[in-house]
Amino acid sequence: MTERERLDLPLLLPEVPDDADSCVARLLADLRGQDGVSEAHVVAASASSPAQLCVHYDREVISVARIRDAARRAGASLTSRFGHAVWQVEGINDQRRARTVAERLCAVNGVLEANASASGTVRIEFDREAVEERQIVEVLTSMGVSRRISMAVEAPPVSDAHRGGGRGHEGHDHEGGHAHGGAFGANSELIFALLSGVLLGIGFLLSRTSSGPSVAPTILYVAAYFFGGFYTLREAVDSLKLRRFEIDTLMLVAAAGAAALGELAEGALLLFLFSLGHALEHYAMGRAKRAIEALAELAPETATVRRGGTTEDVAVAALRIGDVVVVRPNERLPADGFVIAGTSSVNQAPVTGESVPVDKAPVGDPAAAAKTPDQVGSQSRIFAGTINGAGALEVQVTRLSSQSTLARVVALVGEAETQKSPTQRFTDRFERIFVPSVLALVVLLLFAWVVIDEPFRVSFYRAMAVLVAASPCALAIATPSAVLSGVARAARSGVLVKGGAPLEDLGVLGAIAFDKTGTLTEGKPRVTDVVSAAGTTEEELLRTAVAVEALSDHPLASAIIRDGGRRLGVTPPAASDVRAVVGRGVEAVVEGELVHIGRDELFAEVGGSSLPEAVQADADRLRGEGRTIMIVRRGERYLGTIGLMDTPREAARRATQRLRELGIRRMIMLSGDNERVAKAVAAQVGIDDAWGDLMPDDKVEAIKTLKAQEKVAMVGDGVNDAPALAHATVGIAMGAAGSDVALETADVALMADDLSKLPLALALSRQTRRIIRQNVFVSLGVVAVLVPATILGLGIGPAVLAHEGSTLLVVFNALRLLAFRERDESAARAGDRHPRQGERSLAADPA
Repeated sequence: MTERERLDLPLLLPEVPDDADSCVARLLADLRGQDGVSEAHVVAASASSPAQLCVHYDREVISVARIRDAARRAGASLTSRFGHAVWQVEGINDQRRARTVAERLCAVNGVLEANASASGTVRIEFDREAVEERQIVEVLTSMGVSRRISMAVEAPPVSDAHRGGGRGHEGHDHEGGHAHGGAFGANSELIFALLSGVLLGIGFLLSRTSSGPSVAPTILYVAAYFFGGFYTLREAVDSLKLRRFEIDTLMLVAAAGAAALGELAEGALLLFLFSLGHALEHYAMGRAKRAIEALAELAPETATVRRGGTTEDVAVAALRIGDVVVVRPNERLPADGFVIAGTSSVNQAPVTGESVPVDKAPVGDPAAAAKTPDQVGSQSRIFAGTINGAGALEVQVTRLSSQSTLARVVALVGEAETQKSPTQRFTDRFERIFVPSVLALVVLLLFAWVVIDEPFRVSFYRAMAVLVAASPCALAIATPSAVLSGVARAARSGVLVKGGAPLEDLGVLGAIAFDKTGTLTEGKPRVTDVVSAAGTTEEELLRTAVAVEALSDHPLASAIIRDGGRRLGVTPPAASDVRAVVGRGVEAVVEGELVHIGRDELFAEVGGSSLPEAVQADADRLRGEGRTIMIVRRGERYLGTIGLMDTPREAARRATQRLRELGIRRMIMLSGDNERVAKAVAAQVGIDDAWGDLMPDDKVEAIKTLKAQEKVAMVGDGVNDAPALAHATVGIAMGAAGSDVALETADVALMADDLSKLPLALALSRQTRRIIRQNVFVSLGVVAVLVPATILGLGIGPAVLAHEGSTLLVVFNALRLLAFRERDESAARAGDRHPRQGERSLAADPA
């Protein structure tokens, strides 16, 4: 049964006078559009407490982290009482262990959500007033889990959660513990399993010969029990503390039953095979884990810093914002920043997945760049972990090592592994029904001797064999192993997929909506036409427009300042009192006169003199030619029209064509531009349908309309399009390496400003879904075959061998995703699995 939760969030709304503000309305609209949220409303503030945001949600579908992100998109923050943390830990090597750790943490008072992955990542949401980190550390340490690398990313904290009596969230530290290690380190479990096998083999040989004491085989079998059951017993104890019967418990019961029947050799064989299968599973999962760890190791440990006229080597963690680092040829870049001296080509594949090195040049004004580092162009921006080419560079640091793009990607990838996919949620629900049913069947089989004329030992042995055969071990790892491998493979190509849900959803999309500016186009418009009205000169039109737009940060404003200023050739007057009219234009005061610049609709809203027919005709003509138009009015006089055009991306047509090959039936372009402009651009990039004249709220409604018909993705920059991205089945942000907001708000982030990565993400999702289905089919198929076979007499040994074999099969099948190539999808569809020439870069590990 789905469990509903209530989450009460004390809201902090800077500069918001009350809870009826549009900021809150936007937040509520965003939340109500999320899958898994049944209701969201605000409880008004009282004399004793601030306004409370109350969210009724299904934590199996949506996490507190997603709710927190929605609050941040809407401009609200949540109280510092609540926190969010992600850690890499030792001591979690398989999905059953991960689930045990997560459920044990959830049982701690003050922890609302805790998730863990087989790769050793733990994510928690916690209430700092309800529980201390020390208590979480003690719980983890008692389970043999130790913190290895901190991946915590400071985020506006989460909130007070009430479930029943009221549970919140808490952070965890991990210290001590043995992490499936022990005296022999990380390989202890494998060594113990092999020792169990050796002792079992020697004991079996001695039992078949007359040499040696008669008690020797028994002693060796008992020793084999110890080494084979050591880690199994530890996991079983943790499970029983949570009142859960896991596979480890069932295996111990079966081994104990075999011993009670005098079948020590068979019980030892069972524990040997089970522990060996576990150890091999951990080894296989370690491959996927290492793919994640490789991301964290991309940044160098030291950097050469220029301070006081001299250079010195310092630890990267000691770098400060404003430091100037010297990067020699072929060295890795130690920090995020911008180039202030030198030119070179930089291989950005480790972060963005771009296969071609990017030329870098110094910024024109380092002081201005330092004030607004996020506005620095891609030709000067540097990311930690990327590789310098043949030239030496001097880079000014703009972010601490813990806040670099690479560090954030590593943290988000680790967090993504803990997010359950729809298939995993289904298999978890299935197990909750299946395991009790198996136990009931075993109890019935224990009393088969009452109905059938056979000894009790035979009935008991059969029941134990069924217990082993029916344990859903492979099913538990079938989906998480594929999700882990898929997320790791995507990250290696510069695609950040934030969890199993978007990874699966990408593969079943029926439609994709694209924002126009900066997504299908370069986002760098240029002035193409300057048409002055009767009685006005081009100089007056440009002087006024450049003066006003100098105070705006809109992309169109930048084009007018650059191109208009070049045409003008003289210094424009100063403007003041600038005010944006959202989606329509801008107004300001120039030389004592009120100036309006914007679309036709602006002038109907602000009043004043009506738009002359001649100016309207000029605007219509330019729009018909695919231009974005800006009409300028000074006082009551219309000065004329400026036409701008944004260049379509070269990769856009190729990407849309490839998406059609992958089965995307419908692609739509959403734009705030006039519909004729939108359709002209859409035709150039190979999109049939274009919707224009859309305000930000209109884009949200468009996504809702599309989502009601089929699963839809929204592709945008992750900033201006954040509300639309939030309402889509999958929100996809482009160029996320340069935007913290895009990294946080999107379900899928294309790190490079490159649309060609979108087909890769879809193809990888298709392959991931295919492998998940194969794994689930194998898992359930083996159980379906083994249960009747054991009832009919198949022994425990063959049953556990088949059982562990199926577990290893699904893990290694999932690991195939680490070697996925984008063209594998089309090759599979065409029956031709030979990679095409030039494919190698898509699959190569940038590290």
